[in-house]
Amino acid sequence: MKAKGAWAVVLSNLVCLGLLGFVAALAEPPKQAVVTIVRQDARFDKLVPKGAKVEKIADGFTWVEGPVWNKRGQYLLFSDIPANTVFKWKAGEGVKPFLKPSGYTGTAPFAGKEPGSNGLTFDANGRLVLCKHGDRQIARLEANGTFTTLADRYDGKRINSPNDLVFKSNGDLYFTDPPFGLPKAFDDPDKAPVQGVYRVSKDGKVTLLVKDLKAPNGIAFSPDEKILYVSDVDPKRSAWWAYDVKADGTVTNGRIFFDATRWRKDPFFGPDGFKIDKGGNLFGARPGGISVFAPDGTHLGDIELGGPTSNLNWGNDGSVLYITGGSSIYRLKTSTIGNRF
Repeated sequence: MKAKGAWAVVLSNLVCLGLLGFVAALAEPPKQAVVTIVRQDARFDKLVPKGAKVEKIADGFTWVEGPVWNKRGQYLLFSDIPANTVFKWKAGEGVKPFLKPSGYTGTAPFAGKEPGSNGLTFDANGRLVLCKHGDRQIARLEANGTFTTLADRYDGKRINSPNDLVFKSNGDLYFTDPPFGLPKAFDDPDKAPVQGVYRVSKDGKVTLLVKDLKAPNGIAFSPDEKILYVSDVDPKRSAWWAYDVKADGTVTNGRIFFDATRWRKDPFFGPDGFKIDKGGNLFGARPGGISVFAPDGTHLGDIELGGPTSNLNWGNDGSVLYITGGSSIYRLKTSTIGNRF
C-alpha cells in the first residue's frame, strides 16, 4: 500500500511552518560537550580511547531519535519525533530538513505528542525505512517521495507505534512496537493487544516473536546473528534482553542480558536505543548517557553526557558514534567499528 507524499508537498509544508528559517540556526560549528567517561574494565580502553572527546554538532530540536548514516552521501539522518520531521546533517553544511511529514501523514491534527518517525534504517538497496508513530506502520520511502507500507497490522489488528528496527542479513526486518506514539500511550483505547517484537519476512508476512515485554524499545543483532537483543523500559524490570535466534528466524530462550533498573528515571524512560560493534559489544543509550557491555554481559564502561540519551549509530568510516540526546546531536570517535558497517 502507498500513502500520498511528494517532495513538492514536503517543501511546501516546510515553508508553511517556517522550518527553513529555523534550521539555519541549527548549523552551528561542533563544540566539545562536557562529559565524564568512566572505565569499569580494561577492555573498555580498546573501544573508547583515553582522551576521547564528545562533540555537540547540532542543537535546538525537541526530541531526537533514530540516527542513521548514509554511506553513499556521507551524511546523517535523524528523527525529531514531535516535529514530525527527519533532519539531515552533513559536515560543512550543518542541518537541513530532509522529510516532513515523517511519521504522520494524516490531514486531521494529531492528538498526541509524538506523531513523527522514530527509528530509521536503510535496506539493502539504500532505501530509507522508517518507524512511523502517527501512521502506526513501518514504511519505506521511495525515490518519488511516496511511502510503501511494509507492516501496519498483525492478526487483523493495527500495531501500536513502531519504535526501532533492524534488518537481518537475509532481508527480514525485525522491529519493536511499544505504544509510546499513541495519543494516550498505554491507556489509548486503540492500543494493540500486546507490545510486541515482530518480524517482517521478505514475502511481507508479519510474525509476532515476543509478546511478554512491557515496553520493547531498541533492537539489534549480534555479529553472527545468533542473538537478538531488545531493550525493555518496563518500570518493574528495565533491562536489555537477549534471545537465541532459531534457524527459521524466530527467537527463543529470552533472558536478561543486563539489568538496567539503576538507570530508570521515570515510569518509561530507561534503556533506549543501542547498537552492536563488530566485536559484539553493546553500546546502549539510557538516561544520562551510554553504557557499554561485553558479549558476556560485563559492564565495561560509561559515557556520561549528563542528560537524556535516546539512541546512537555508527557513521563515517564506521568508527564514529553519532548520538541523539534530548534536543542535541553528538559524535564520538571510537577505536572500534560498528557491526555490519
